[in-house]
Amino acid sequence: MRRLGELEAEIMHRLWAWGRPATARDVLTDINKQRPLAYSTVKTVADILHGKGMLKRHKEGRAWVYEPTCTRQQYTAALMQEALGSNPDPAGTLVSFLEQMTPEETDALRSALRTVKRRSEA
Repeated sequence: MRRLGELEAEIMHRLWAWGRPATARDVLTDINKQRPLAYSTVKTVADILHGKGMLKRHKEGRAWVYEPTCTRQQYTAALMQEALGSNPDPAGTLVSFLEQMTPEETDALRSALRTVKRRSEA
């Protein structure tokens, strides 16, 4: 899975945060609260995300309605897996990553490891 470009990420972050399908016009209206952008730009990037398999879409009237095909967590996990899988020293990469974590992130990791352990024992 490729890392998202800047506008791709903006669109995906909104759709993930909203937790509902939305049109390119919905996304544009929200983005325009912070910076001006053309409808055609947002529509084109949404279509690119659809082509990459990041968004599914269906027609409502004349508009396409977009929805993520994965959660933010699944996307992030795929990026992490790709980084580990393409590295000749995954253990070293993990050590470097862990050294950069905050105490809160370390607690979250411990909790996640406990959850995975419980699931595998069940």
